[in-house]
Amino acid sequence: MNGLERDKKVYGVLQAISEASRCLNCHEPPCSRDCPADTDPGTFIRKLKLKNIKGAVRTIKNNNILGGICGALCPTERLCMKGCSASGIDRPIEIGKIQRFLVEYGWETGFDAIQKKGFGKGRIAVIGSGPAGLACAAELAKNGYGITIFEGREEAGGVLRYGVPKFRMNTEFVERELEDVFALGVELKTSARIERGGADRLLSEGFEAVFIGTGTWSPARLDIPGSGLVNVTDSQKFLEGMRSGKDIELASKIRGKNVAVVGGGSVAMDVATTCATLGANKVYVIYRRSLREMPADEEDLDLALAHNITLRTQSVVTDLLGEDGVLTGLKGIETDWKSLGDHSAAKLVTVPGTEYSLKVDFFVRAIGMRSEEANKGLSGLVEDLPNGLVKTGDDGVSTTNKRIFVGGDAARGPALIVQAVQDGKKAAECIMKILEENKSGGGACE
Repeated sequence: MNGLERDKKVYGVLQAISEASRCLNCHEPPCSRDCPADTDPGTFIRKLKLKNIKGAVRTIKNNNILGGICGALCPTERLCMKGCSASGIDRPIEIGKIQRFLVEYGWETGFDAIQKKGFGKGRIAVIGSGPAGLACAAELAKNGYGITIFEGREEAGGVLRYGVPKFRMNTEFVERELEDVFALGVELKTSARIERGGADRLLSEGFEAVFIGTGTWSPARLDIPGSGLVNVTDSQKFLEGMRSGKDIELASKIRGKNVAVVGGGSVAMDVATTCATLGANKVYVIYRRSLREMPADEEDLDLALAHNITLRTQSVVTDLLGEDGVLTGLKGIETDWKSLGDHSAAKLVTVPGTEYSLKVDFFVRAIGMRSEEANKGLSGLVEDLPNGLVKTGDDGVSTTNKRIFVGGDAARGPALIVQAVQDGKKAAECIMKILEENKSGGGACE
């Protein structure tokens, strides 16, 4: 297998052109309207349909520096594909597969699709090398700004490297997409954690603006007895361990054992599916609401079910049990709603007489993340919001400091990769507008 082959089968040239040929060439393509990152599927599909493959690749990479990753990971069925006009006569165009093919085609043929200007403009600091930071850095670098990314970890990529399971995205694919960013002249400083007040310090050192894209790395708490037992962990530590050399150690703890994952989102499904692929005997997903209310993407849920994951919906864990400090099982109880039609968390109640117990050897919390890291760079200038998020202006990226911007999960909370790209691009647009107009103050980017 070479570095550009993937775990999922993607189109070849003829398949991609055939799929693009089904496009109806909408005058105002709904697929382009519904892409948060403005990757413009309507244009690159039309170019591919006309066999202008290089032009199609150029459209993607100039609109979305992480176009390959978004093509592979985006829930396209509820974004760009949802309004596809072709679904009225057949089925929607497979936009994600086409997008992924085109990006890989550009890599394999050595085509440099990215249009960039010479350097010589101001210096901008980017804190965090996840999707938001990478997108912001790329947009600014393409327009002639000198960019330095400060990354607290040993390698770049953020959630792309440390939070996406290998069965969804292998490391080689991530690294190849990152090469496109750093080929623009972006400087990367790893193991460079920015502590509180760091953004102001960077401004004082000569950077003209700072973008904060630190992501969500602090797990939400689940206060139940037994949380301190051995083999109890959270989704972030688990997934990061799988991507950072601890996969053999984790596999030894899971193979042939029973695993319980608490949560109902796509991350919970990722953890559960990963455990199944590692050879777990049984994998339970425990979620307090109903199956219909699970926030996981349909594709991720289907994949989990295909790996024989057992779902225990409308259920909560009440106790974790152990012997000699090591997890041996759990107790739980079923849940219901106080009244029909009101499914808020406050109306969720346990049902007496439905208690149960499970023998489990490994337990993973996958109930959400907090963004406590982000405020460390803002020296108290930003009003605290729930879950440690950063308050922004109406544009979604500006802060109370006119030269500090924020985006991605640090501003939104856990969200889609394509939405982080959207924020990074928006912040870059705002930074360029303010700097190019020589404004020392300003505010929201219009």
